[in-house]
Amino acid sequence: MKAAVVDRQGGVPAYRDVPDPQVGDGEVLVTVAAVAVENVDKAIVAGTHYTAAAFQSALPAIPCFDGIGHLPDGTTVGFGGLKPPHGALAEHVVVPAAYTVPIPDGIEPPTAAALSSAITAMCMRTAGGLTAGETVLVQGATGVAGRLAVQVARLLGAGRIVATGRDDAALKEVGADAVINTAVDDEQLVRAFRENAGEGYDVVVDYLWGRPTELLARALVPDTFAFAKPTRLVQIGESAGADIRLTGDALRTSGLEIYGGARNAATTMPAAYQQVVDWVRAGALTIPITTMPLSQITEAWSRTDLRGRRLVIVPD
Repeated sequence: MKAAVVDRQGGVPAYRDVPDPQVGDGEVLVTVAAVAVENVDKAIVAGTHYTAAAFQSALPAIPCFDGIGHLPDGTTVGFGGLKPPHGALAEHVVVPAAYTVPIPDGIEPPTAAALSSAITAMCMRTAGGLTAGETVLVQGATGVAGRLAVQVARLLGAGRIVATGRDDAALKEVGADAVINTAVDDEQLVRAFRENAGEGYDVVVDYLWGRPTELLARALVPDTFAFAKPTRLVQIGESAGADIRLTGDALRTSGLEIYGGARNAATTMPAAYQQVVDWVRAGALTIPITTMPLSQITEAWSRTDLRGRRLVIVPD
């Protein structure tokens, strides 16, 4: 069968012949229908993600660890449970039967493959406790997940949405009530965070970390001894940097509370998933995607022009 194969750390996948997978006890054969290529997949191939060691030690290997496909009886499922060197970017995969879940009717495989980008945005409620009428700051709103977070915040009833990014043209497209360009000097950015806060940011959905979040923490520190309004920051990504310098007063007096995106996930994510599915079915939530065939994986992997659209690889 054909698959996308990476043969070195940081390499670009190539379209190659590989042996057909063999089905073992408790496993099922899945014909792959759609695989979303996300930032985490590229980071694993580059060797920069904290889970990359297993992939790197198994090279040559097939990237991506989940996707959408069809069982032999025609049932459309989401699948996971793949271990390097086996990955989802192939014509067929073999996975443990327990790692397949039926895909709801009314959602095509390419859209289903990209649902996770919208589900991460639900962390503003599941981890951050967002309630209707509150103000949401989306850090990194011009990427796929960030744009979806703006939509999700609106659907969850946010009273005001502020979005950050480095691209003015893209920021105008995200549909936020106010935007902040982070490509300015430190003092300008701190001032912009303060000027756009209104009565305060209730929930921050953070796909950036790094410098923008460090400066946000500085902006939240009050100028007086007054108690600041709580700000629940949900940390999801780190596209602007893996580290921040966090001063004591940023926690002691700012009201800043920091949570990981997986907070409460075990009990809340099934309902969050269903909510996203319902929105997509109803047309209330649109997930922008660009599809390309597996045979063009080298070109697809290297694209830099997607502008807020999720790359999804489909069969030829």
